[in-house]
Amino acid sequence: MIPTIALSSIVAAIQEGRPGEAERLCRLSLEQAPDDENLHLLLGICLQQQERHDEALIPYAWLTTNDPGSATHWTNYATALRMAGRPAESADAATHAIRLAPSDAMHHLALGLAKLQQSDHEAAQEHLLKACELDPESPLAHIHAANALVAVRDAQAYTLLRAWRAWLPLDPQDQLLLAHLLMTIGDANDAYDVLVELMARAPMNLPARLQMAALYERRNELDLAELLLSDTADHFPTMDNRDRLEMAHVRATLAMRRGNPAEARSILDDAGPRTPLDYTHFFNLADIQDKLGNRGDAMQSLAKAHALQVEELTPIAPARFAADAQVLPNAVGRLGESDHAAWPSLIAPTADQSPLFIVGFPRSGTTLLEQMLDAHPALQSMDERPFFTIMANELLEYGVRMPDGIGKLNQKDCDELRGRYYGLVADKIRRAPGTRLVDKNPLNMLMVPLIKRLFPHSKFILALRHPCDVVLSNYMQNYRSTLLAGACSTLERTAMAYVAAMQSWLYHADFLQGNVLVSRYEDLVGESAMQTRKIADFLGLENAAPMLAHDSHARDKGFIATPSYTEVIKPVSRKSIDRWRRYQGEFESVLPILKPMLDHWGYAG
Repeated sequence: MIPTIALSSIVAAIQEGRPGEAERLCRLSLEQAPDDENLHLLLGICLQQQERHDEALIPYAWLTTNDPGSATHWTNYATALRMAGRPAESADAATHAIRLAPSDAMHHLALGLAKLQQSDHEAAQEHLLKACELDPESPLAHIHAANALVAVRDAQAYTLLRAWRAWLPLDPQDQLLLAHLLMTIGDANDAYDVLVELMARAPMNLPARLQMAALYERRNELDLAELLLSDTADHFPTMDNRDRLEMAHVRATLAMRRGNPAEARSILDDAGPRTPLDYTHFFNLADIQDKLGNRGDAMQSLAKAHALQVEELTPIAPARFAADAQVLPNAVGRLGESDHAAWPSLIAPTADQSPLFIVGFPRSGTTLLEQMLDAHPALQSMDERPFFTIMANELLEYGVRMPDGIGKLNQKDCDELRGRYYGLVADKIRRAPGTRLVDKNPLNMLMVPLIKRLFPHSKFILALRHPCDVVLSNYMQNYRSTLLAGACSTLERTAMAYVAAMQSWLYHADFLQGNVLVSRYEDLVGESAMQTRKIADFLGLENAAPMLAHDSHARDKGFIATPSYTEVIKPVSRKSIDRWRRYQGEFESVLPILKPMLDHWGYAG
């Protein structure tokens, strides 16, 4: 048996980031104690720290042979196999561990990650969620489950990450993934806190620096982003190709933000895509080409971007990208008039006590409306949150399906759901006393029956914009959600999604009985004073003037979790009106699809 001090020295070397020294001590000690399990385990760990994954398999395999009844050894071996790029063998090892200890979350986590590497997303989600169920306090289970779900069930990913503050500090790689996921679900300020904590511990962590620079840009802190990139370039005169390409893409984004698309184009042309499926590169390139007036090149880049995006996301959610897939599933159901009439009358908040809901198809001007309203001292918004989607998903687990099952909700159910809603709100913002809550989520236009049941006296503002401009803008967006990525994969599908969402809204809006104000984007930017006065009158506010200072208010907020974050910090502009006409040739097949809505809202095709 080797002295305890030797083990302590090895562990200290690993913890201090000296894996080479830890390996030397392990091998010396193994000469004296070749059957010591702790030494084999520590040798595997320090080899993994040096990214010598194939060599790390040897001590982990030895452990499973020496003690085949240890589920922990099999899971460690599974992890080593996954890191060595052997996911099928990793899944087999993790499955063996689960047979030995089926109620241990660690083994389900290992199998879920192996299945994820195999692109078996359904099995990965199943086992990662099982790990969360078995160990509700496990940060890694929740982080990796959220990562597996964020593209297909973003609302569930949102709830999985709610307790992130209790998880820090984490291993740097896990903490970087957490920050990325928080950014993806729209919690950039939380992502910022995660990165600040990591960089305080590891200021020279290059991926953390690059991620922070990108986050500074999203928070509209361009000077800080450029300063950090410059300092990083000084400290890392050489870097691997992956990090070099990531830095180039951040620089291109900053060049665009500074109003220099030619420089951005040059940077991206020199860099090229980061990976074979880097559809983000082509979305960014299309935006640059559009700004430079290269319309044909922009459409070619968009076609490439969508093709790559569909190729990557189809294995994650094959049903969403099937040829016969419904373009927007939540827009299909209709609440019957007789069912709605049969709802019992319940005690509910008044209009003044209810949130104000801003809805409209994405890219219709909802963010501009939100920032205008949030600038008013009597109103308070909370950025875009999927709270009604979360509650609808939770209701589905109890057999209450939207929209036809909403009538099953009694007084107790509705009271509890309102409490749940306000609990979700409280997790994200500190409510200012005396203000009315503004809930802006474009696709809440598909949640009217649930909203109407919980807040029957609530008011809605429908953001309306020329349907062709909306379709073009959505087609040009790089959506992370498989739902919107699938719905906007072609101009034609985007138009179909718009019509489906609007038809659902128009049908269910009849139940709102006049508590709707339609706000046309073209009027809002062309006659801001008159339109904000109309909004103030609708809400019973005496003074509309604060709404006109929305741009300075938005700049003060920093992070805005929508694609229009670069625009709402500026004074209103008419430059986006009739933008689609530059691409009129591409819209020949789209106009017939949009005709019912063009006619209904009085827009010219």
